[in-house]
Amino acid sequence: MGVRLEKPWLTLDPELVARLPGQLGVFQLANEKHEVVYIGFAGGRSLFGLKGELASWLGRWPFFRLEVNMAYRTRCRELLMVHFSDHGTYPTENTAQETAGLGRLSVTAVTKMPINPKEGS
Repeated sequence: MGVRLEKPWLTLDPELVARLPGQLGVFQLANEKHEVVYIGFAGGRSLFGLKGELASWLGRWPFFRLEVNMAYRTRCRELLMVHFSDHGTYPTENTAQETAGLGRLSVTAVTKMPINPKEGS
């Protein structure tokens, strides 16, 4: 499993959002060019989970993708750090409060690191 969220983009429309599960997880919103503009999560205090969170963004951005994940807060922070590593900035719709205290992630160094099996195993 990679660190990036690479699921296909879906159209953010009311009918599709109505069919989404009320589960916890993370999501990304994108513009017409499929550029990520927001990374968010549906947590324990989110009314109706992912369905409710994405419903609040209807009409603002055309695309979304999601990942059901019980470690939603950690996963959201990880996705924000990956975005910063890839682009040098955070998504335009994420606030300074949402990105405060995030560390730096060197995804390219991790993905290019060779894995050597233990000798004698």
